[in-house]
Amino acid sequence: MRSRGMLDAWRSCCVNIPQRWILALMGFLGLFNAYAMRACLSITITEMVVPIEHSNEPSDYTCESTENITSSGNSTIGSGGKGSYEWSEYTQGIILSSFYWGYVVTHLPGGMMAEKFGGKYTLGIGILLTAVFTLLTPNAVAWGDSTALIVLRLLMGLGEGTTYPAVNVMLAQWTPPEERSKTGSFVYAGAPLGTVYATTVSGLILQYSSIGWPAVFYFFGSVNVLWFLVWVVLCYNNPREHPFISESEVKYLNERLSDHTHQKPPPVPWRHILTSKPLWALIIALIGHNWAFLTIVSDLPKYMSSVLKFSIQNNGYLSSLAYLCMWLGSLVTSWIADWLIAKGHMSMTGVRKVGTTIALIGPALFIVGASYAGCDRVMVVVMFTMGMALMGTALPGIMVNVLDLSPNYAGTLMALTNGISALTGIVTPYIVGVLTPHQTITEWRSIFWIVFGVSIATNVVFLLYGSGEVEYWNDPEFVKEERRRRKNKNVEEIET
Repeated sequence: MRSRGMLDAWRSCCVNIPQRWILALMGFLGLFNAYAMRACLSITITEMVVPIEHSNEPSDYTCESTENITSSGNSTIGSGGKGSYEWSEYTQGIILSSFYWGYVVTHLPGGMMAEKFGGKYTLGIGILLTAVFTLLTPNAVAWGDSTALIVLRLLMGLGEGTTYPAVNVMLAQWTPPEERSKTGSFVYAGAPLGTVYATTVSGLILQYSSIGWPAVFYFFGSVNVLWFLVWVVLCYNNPREHPFISESEVKYLNERLSDHTHQKPPPVPWRHILTSKPLWALIIALIGHNWAFLTIVSDLPKYMSSVLKFSIQNNGYLSSLAYLCMWLGSLVTSWIADWLIAKGHMSMTGVRKVGTTIALIGPALFIVGASYAGCDRVMVVVMFTMGMALMGTALPGIMVNVLDLSPNYAGTLMALTNGISALTGIVTPYIVGVLTPHQTITEWRSIFWIVFGVSIATNVVFLLYGSGEVEYWNDPEFVKEERRRRKNKNVEEIET
């Protein structure tokens, strides 16, 4: 009786709130917290390692320290921090890339599990495991140095690899087509905003915490355990399972989603998926986007610290500014995208291609420009900020494109597209570690030119073959009919 009374209280409180909005908010917070745990190491590592000395290098290849121009209530931390671990740039590159070794492995299993069993626990347990490994990080590093940190980051990647596929499965069950750009962009904006949150809060914790860098991992791990508890109570796999949803919202979602989203679609049509030109164009475009985005997420704090010599506090603030502008860019352009589609001013395909082009070409130009701004710190920050603002158009461009192509197989497709493109998270930190051993402007300039070349090439492919229309193999009747034909053909061959 008591549990029924509590359920009735929840219903009376929540039934008038559209539950797809609650799902979108919790999905946003899920990505927000997942990216915070992923990104906090990028700035914390600058305080864990012994700083590189540049005393013998020419002045035009390095920047003067900001210690003499940055004021603070406490002593400022200059270039590279006061760490005790002597990890080379190569080792740091391996550490930062090790997360993605595990991340790419669980994408496809995670997507298939989410499609079969639902996204609620596929997403929730994945983030909970990542939180537990985050909490264990300080003890692991104290015990096993860089090797233990690499193993733990790999395990974190295994946990978080289910995130995007599971989120996509739930969005496919909860998001009408006319709300897709806004809702998808809002949820996916958790990634850049989580990075803003991680870099800002990490900088403050590193400056003021009495226990130093371990506090960063304790904080973010604890917050994500709390998120998991709220997620389990508030969110459900689909409208039919939800105990608090109104009948009018169930009816609305059934009407709007019935054409392309089905409760029990047939098994994944792998042959058609793997030969789909629009899907491979999307994968290639995501490789270009992730190459730029993950290079900046993993290594912008290092650039700010080792090259521009910003203090740890300013490093956190300025790195966060870039991601904040990316979120603002995605917010504005997602509303414009849905308006253009709803009013018939532009096709779904046209909107996706324009958004993708801006997201790939714009940041590439500004990132290269930042490398030629040298030690003009104001200009460098402006360049990175403008580039990240334009990168925000990727959310209503390529990030929601999987939902366009196949709502029925959204989890599998997100696993395939995001999993393959996430391989760049392994490659880019390694390349940075190899090509920037002395952390000079000239070394970093080569990194930014590589980003530029990859962005241009991948954008051309998407312009040629990308699409915003539902693929024919999303239709369950088509898949079932083809399977019947193949079965009958095999029977005939056996009989003859």
